Amino acid sequence: MAILNELMRYDYLIAMALMIVCLLPLLPNNKLRYYTYFSCYGIAMTLICMVLLPLGLLRPRNIHNMKFASRIIKQYNKVLGIEWILRREDILKKDRGAIIVANHQNFLDVLGMTTIWDVMDKCTAISKKEVLYYFPYGPLTWLGGIVFIDRKDPKSAMNKLESTVFELLDKQAKLWIFPEGTRNTKGKVLLPFKKGAFRVAISTQAPIIPVVYSPYSFIDSVNKTFSKGKMVISVLEPISTKGLTLDDVDSLKEKTYKLMSEEFEKLQKEFRS
Repeated sequence: MAILNELMRYDYLIAMALMIVCLLPLLPNNKLRYYTYFSCYGIAMTLICMVLLPLGLLRPRNIHNMKFASRIIKQYNKVLGIEWILRREDILKKDRGAIIVANHQNFLDVLGMTTIWDVMDKCTAISKKEVLYYFPYGPLTWLGGIVFIDRKDPKSAMNKLESTVFELLDKQAKLWIFPEGTRNTKGKVLLPFKKGAFRVAISTQAPIIPVVYSPYSFIDSVNKTFSKGKMVISVLEPISTKGLTLDDVDSLKEKTYKLMSEEFEKLQKEFRS
């Protein structure tokens, strides 16, 4: 714990060092900035993960490792010039087990997760097993308790998810899932949801907390521009699964999709105004 406290004193120094390394994203809003922010983001995350990897070895498979790592990773928002606004923080802050389902548009969604991790406190997420082999990011997230599943083996993946959620419920912890299953690069409407998150929520009787990211209005993939901007993370009222059976999976999925789609449409209008 003393080592953790000592390292926390240097998170801003690490952020400043990354800003020096990653000056390219601070260029004026043009094509060069658009293309280089991807590579610089990757460089920054690699450096941060390499610094944190030895620390994770001190308490492997501990979900609190990700909370600590997020406090350093989120400093990169200052480099990119992204301001994250969390709405209905009280819902995520409540100490309870739950399944968080969120829309997925960009790999920067992970940066948004790290920004609000302190609010969620005890939380982990699922990832495809291939990510485990991306050094140093994969090993670090494994040490942080991230759950890796094999998408090619749905039965095994579901069994692993169920056992994980039961453990998290006992710890009053949350599991973050992107039910679209992949990044929605067009971002005009939400992609269809897969059933996994809703099946496991019903099997474990865990509440669902819908989370909606606003559109990335400051990123233009057509004109290849990337500028500073604001992102809203809107948290909706929890959806209870008490008393539901597996026969209700489709209706629960559709209900959640409808609520999140309506909120996403509101955010689209807000950012166009």
